[in-house]
Amino acid sequence: MLFPAGVLPFPVREFAFELALCAHLEGGEGPGGDALLSRQLGAHVHGRRVVDVLAVDPGPEFAERAAITPERIPTAAVEADVGPGRARYWKDAFDCHPERAERAKDLAVERGFFEAERRGGRTYVRQVARYPDWFGSLVAIENKPDLGRPGDLEMQLRTDVSLGLVDEVVLATASHVTRAHLNRIPDEVGVWRFDPETGEREVIRDATPLAVDDPGVEVVESYPGRTDVRVVGSEEKQRARRRLAERAYGKGWRTFDYPACAQCSPDDDGLPQCAWKGRSVRASDECGTSCAGYEESEAVAVDTDSLRAERSPWEPEPAGRKRQQSGLDRFG
Repeated sequence: MLFPAGVLPFPVREFAFELALCAHLEGGEGPGGDALLSRQLGAHVHGRRVVDVLAVDPGPEFAERAAITPERIPTAAVEADVGPGRARYWKDAFDCHPERAERAKDLAVERGFFEAERRGGRTYVRQVARYPDWFGSLVAIENKPDLGRPGDLEMQLRTDVSLGLVDEVVLATASHVTRAHLNRIPDEVGVWRFDPETGEREVIRDATPLAVDDPGVEVVESYPGRTDVRVVGSEEKQRARRRLAERAYGKGWRTFDYPACAQCSPDDDGLPQCAWKGRSVRASDECGTSCAGYEESEAVAVDTDSLRAERSPWEPEPAGRKRQQSGLDRFG
């Protein structure tokens, strides 16, 4: 059942709500139908903003991206002056701090985006494939199951809209949504009413697409009586969007631990359901000897990668794009 604001029972708290919504959307009920979902991602450029859920709609070259690696491709590697043609000495290819460049180079090789070869004691790298145009729209979902406890919700949503880093912003709640609630949030923000127990989702208001190709204004710091903002240029926004999409691709949303308790029995969606509490639980905060229902046991092993692969277009074991070199290019 759905609840009026301010009277939500304990089981409808944000963590359980968030996991239930992700499971619902991953089942094809969300934006884009086959969107990739991720949780708790930094969706900022210069400020500090973490979005609860990000839905990434696959773009025209998604298959090419999926064929490279199931993990995040480092931003510095994507932005490096390295292509799929002639290999370059890696130190000449990066325009960032040397330590960051070396980490990015090593990860890109490890994850199959770069291939490396040695020449005269130096490491040269090339891309295994051109970085593809793999993602479409980005939808940020802010979860606030109880609108009676809004916290900084209004400022968070106004920041998302003014920055325009994502294509759409949605507020998801279990509360009854009143006209007063709608008047306190930006008109561009869509509103869903979601019941985590039944999976019923009602669209109260559609989101308005944001101007992601235009410069945006980001809240950097907020003080009593003063807010510091910074203009973010179009090119900077596009780089941040690509970084955000890559983080979502590599992370997914089943990033929680399973409790080492006999009361925990993961459901078909892989959610950490506690029989004693009757809901999903966060192992780090709610489980252990301080819980009256705790029964020591081994944590249940769940193949979250298989679940993600089965229910989304993410590919856990791509063939890779590493080319078989003849060896002649080392003389180039």
